[in-house]
Amino acid sequence: MNNEEIKKDYLKKIKKIIKLNQSYYDKNSPLISDGEYDILKKKIIFLEKKYNFLDHKDSPSKRVGFRPSRNFKKINHKVPMLSLSNAFSEEDLINFEKKIVNYLNEETNFTIEYSAEPKIDGISASLIYKKNKLVTGLSRGDGQTGEDITDNLKTIKDIPQNIDAKDFPEEIDIRGEVFIQNSDFKKLADKFANPRNAASGSLRQKNPEDTKRIPLKFIAYTFGFGKGLKVNNQSDFLKKLSEWGFKTNHLNKIIVGTKNLMENYNQIEKKRSDIDFDIDGIVYKINDFQMQSRLGFVANAPRWAIAHKFSANSGISKILDIDIQIGR
Repeated sequence: MNNEEIKKDYLKKIKKIIKLNQSYYDKNSPLISDGEYDILKKKIIFLEKKYNFLDHKDSPSKRVGFRPSRNFKKINHKVPMLSLSNAFSEEDLINFEKKIVNYLNEETNFTIEYSAEPKIDGISASLIYKKNKLVTGLSRGDGQTGEDITDNLKTIKDIPQNIDAKDFPEEIDIRGEVFIQNSDFKKLADKFANPRNAASGSLRQKNPEDTKRIPLKFIAYTFGFGKGLKVNNQSDFLKKLSEWGFKTNHLNKIIVGTKNLMENYNQIEKKRSDIDFDIDGIVYKINDFQMQSRLGFVANAPRWAIAHKFSANSGISKILDIDIQIGR
């Protein structure tokens, strides 16, 4: 293909992913499976790396999610809510670690400690606390600007509105995932396609009383910023979250070595169907905050974290035609 044809193919893919993002994030109605979406995203990023003349403001390498709904007040995130690069194999993990070692200019026997956290398939939320009190709750939105869904988030029992702890930061943006347990979703299956859609639709109700009727849960896993936060690594931060009254994922682990990451990945994937909430992979974060700071970010993702995706356990089919026949 010549450059014009390559650009035409690229723009066609961009147009498709914009439509998919709108349907997934804004309308709570996915058109394709997560696996198919990841493949399309990978193709777009591959084309951009191969041909430096390809560039678009709505590329998944630059944009996260979809623009906030007009139904809610828009508020800029003080620290952007970024996406993560994906890994699909052990080779991807090995390359991820090699890039970290090379970037830090360390010796080949340099040991990296990871916080391995199963990735809940829910809706990301940002909780801003000032002087121990929840003041604002935002959706991810497009990563730069979120929707003000404070009143809806306050209906979730897992989210403490006041923190009674002397070591709680003066101001902090605690981030986590809003979701519905599979056992609870059985009662809502006639209204929503899957638990994630149920969580998204419920969080974006105009009336908080409607949200209150849905059994939403919240698990905290990171922070955007923290004024007066005194922890040095992710594992200590997760412990603090529990002390402050937040729920964290009981499957979180500290792991060293890509072989051990793979072993943990395989173990969790085997028991995935027995877990009472949907997970679509495991997020690996460099545990040490100082090392995270040294690594920084690239495009719209951190260098110090990656999402190891599970193989799809379900798909979406579209009926194209029905041929009715009468037998004898």
